[in-house]
Amino acid sequence: MLSSTPVDTTPEQVPQPPAAQSNVASSSSDEASTSSPSNPSSSAVQKKGKITKNRVKKKPSNVGNATTRRITKELADISLDPPSNCSAAPKNDNIMEWCSTIAGPADSPYAGGIFFLDIVFPSEYPFKPPKVTFRTRIYHCNINSQGAICLDILKDNWSPALTIAKVLLSICSLLTDPNPHDPLVGNIAQEYLVDRETHDRNAREWTKRYAC
Repeated sequence: MLSSTPVDTTPEQVPQPPAAQSNVASSSSDEASTSSPSNPSSSAVQKKGKITKNRVKKKPSNVGNATTRRITKELADISLDPPSNCSAAPKNDNIMEWCSTIAGPADSPYAGGIFFLDIVFPSEYPFKPPKVTFRTRIYHCNINSQGAICLDILKDNWSPALTIAKVLLSICSLLTDPNPHDPLVGNIAQEYLVDRETHDRNAREWTKRYAC
């Protein structure tokens, strides 16, 4: 005959070892200590970071303002008294980029032509030279097909005392008196030295084709 004694189905509670309980408590304590806003080391780092942030301050730069003032003054001067056969003005009201024109000197094979140039002022101007390039094609030993100009004052002989008006006058002089001994286009320089008549004829033809 079966016994009617009820069976205890309650899950057995497994006691946790004392070491594990100690570790859990220690871990909880460590986490609470780490996340606590009153942790002295954390506060010190924050304070130190704040002090460092306050001490590092960038000094305002006046280079841009000085450059703009210088270029604006040159624009006023060149507008009131433009150099002979030259003009220059900003492109689309951008003071750092200008468009210029040079009329071919009368005593050169470039006479009758109007040559367009781009002028870009660096942010370090006037301590660095402007970048001047021909947009109009020209047959010249010191000016290549990309419009780059081989002129000493636009490179190593630049001085902050120079102005864009003086640069344009120097380019005009280069059209009258090329420097075949420091060329950008070797074959044109050679032609200028050994066959000046052919050189001048080619220069006139290019002027009629591209600059008139």
